[in-house]
Amino acid sequence: YVCSTWGNNHFKTFDGDIYQFPGVCEYNFASDCQESYKEFSVQVQRTLNSNNHPVIQYILITVKDFTVYLTPKLAVVDGQIVKTPYYSSGLLIESNDIYTKVYAKLGLVLIWNQEDALMVELDSKFNNYTCGLCGDYNGIPIYNEFINGVTSYNSITYGNLQKINKPNDNCEDPDETQALPSCNEHRDECEKLLNSSAFTDCHSHLNVEMYVQACMQDKCACNGSEDSFCLCSTISEYSRQCSHAGGRPGEWRTENFC
Repeated sequence: YVCSTWGNNHFKTFDGDIYQFPGVCEYNFASDCQESYKEFSVQVQRTLNSNNHPVIQYILITVKDFTVYLTPKLAVVDGQIVKTPYYSSGLLIESNDIYTKVYAKLGLVLIWNQEDALMVELDSKFNNYTCGLCGDYNGIPIYNEFINGVTSYNSITYGNLQKINKPNDNCEDPDETQALPSCNEHRDECEKLLNSSAFTDCHSHLNVEMYVQACMQDKCACNGSEDSFCLCSTISEYSRQCSHAGGRPGEWRTENFC
């Protein structure tokens, strides 16, 4: 099962909920939360780049007793900069100009495009064991991440709860009253994009409806602007997840599109 974040503040939990959260602090993306000893944790520092698009500035991973710090250009293990591919007991880090990948033998795969898109795939032995922006991995995708006893939260309250509090942190929590209204426009356009012939092989591997919803949110948020990040990031994510799930997406980018 894969949890991911991409583009316009989109998150997809292990259980398949899609929500948006615009926070720019450091967050618990996914960790094992049942025992006092964590087998793994993945934390992300989110920020806005010079074009005001959300990106991940760095990722901090702990696996058993290793600490891995990743930036777009560097991999640091236990305080030492390492050359990739790096292999050490139960841990492999690979990187090139496009991706950084981490494989941990305990059942975790992490793939980051060094910008906005991060996916973490976890072994099913962690079912019901996780917490963070990726949710509880209990197999029930009905926003039960956002329900605590009798209270339900919106996605911004939920995201803010995952913040890692650091001593001199001066990042602002996004305002919980600003949760984005859901968008019901642009369905035809998004369905057409995601059902195009380039993606024929993807439909059996992924639930396209989730990405149609995310694409609709993007279209509403872009407000008609021709910003390629706004329009293309969800389609790129669909293509990435399709490949990861074993599908073979065709060439969907054209000179005039993305």
